[in-house]
Amino acid sequence: MSSLNTATHTVAPRRARKGTSERRGGYWWYILPGAIGFLAVVAVPFGMNLWYSLTSFRGVGNPEFIGFENYQRLLGDPLFWASFRHSVAFIVAMAILPTAIGVVVAAVLFNYISPKFGSKVASFLRATYYLPQILPIAVAGVLWKWMYQPQYGIINTTLRDLGLARNWLGDSDLAIYAVMNVLVWLQIGYTVVVFMAGLSRVDPALYEAAELDGATWSQQFRTITLNQLRPEIAVVLITTSVAALKVFAPIFVLTRGGPGTSTIVPAYFSFSNFFTTTKVGYGAAVASVLALMISVVAVALLRYQTRNSEGFEDGRG
Repeated sequence: MSSLNTATHTVAPRRARKGTSERRGGYWWYILPGAIGFLAVVAVPFGMNLWYSLTSFRGVGNPEFIGFENYQRLLGDPLFWASFRHSVAFIVAMAILPTAIGVVVAAVLFNYISPKFGSKVASFLRATYYLPQILPIAVAGVLWKWMYQPQYGIINTTLRDLGLARNWLGDSDLAIYAVMNVLVWLQIGYTVVVFMAGLSRVDPALYEAAELDGATWSQQFRTITLNQLRPEIAVVLITTSVAALKVFAPIFVLTRGGPGTSTIVPAYFSFSNFFTTTKVGYGAAVASVLALMISVVAVALLRYQTRNSEGFEDGRG
């Protein structure tokens, strides 16, 4: 009888392990569609781009392998370095400024507008700020290009009487600032929505206690709002910084990298080499360096976010 019980107990764990392994084996089928899509859309094209970056290729014929000559040429190309300097300006326009403005706007909507005028008014204003995110980039670009038009654009029409009318997109000294203004306008809605969502999880008792202690709105903003929104701020900075490094559509629609090269960015520089000058190998090298830089920035920001989140949890705990 004891031997029968032993056999029964031995078979049962085997069946349990078999059932567990079968379930785990079945999960791979759910990963397969995503894996195929990743290979087709990301891995294979990226591998081909790396190969073309090591060749001299004009888009037709057979690529000629030249090793790292394209990368060596990049290091001495002032236009390549200028494109990355412009990316720094666009990080300011797409990440730093929208984050700073978005935190303030979200705090005003959540802590002032909503209590005094109702949540519907705050929701309407939030949707208004988010509207630029819904518009296709081409539509938004055409809209702003018309507004910047030197003769009949609404901006110059308004500023002409003040003597401040300018050729905003045609002046090499002003064009980058005009594009930065558009990028800030595009990004603010995203930051406001994320930060308002973050504020919804903050315990209202914190603000009530601060008010009882006589804290002003600005003091509550510094000590409570900014501290509680640290995880959301980290996420926003990651996503917007990566978006700024690979920005292409606004440049393509508004300036095509001009006037001259005053607004060129790595993505458009790579595109122009691919399709304008047909220097496919050189354009592929630019794209490869850009992908490497985006990866480095993303990993660094993700590590910062992880440490920030851990510190936030420890402090809250």
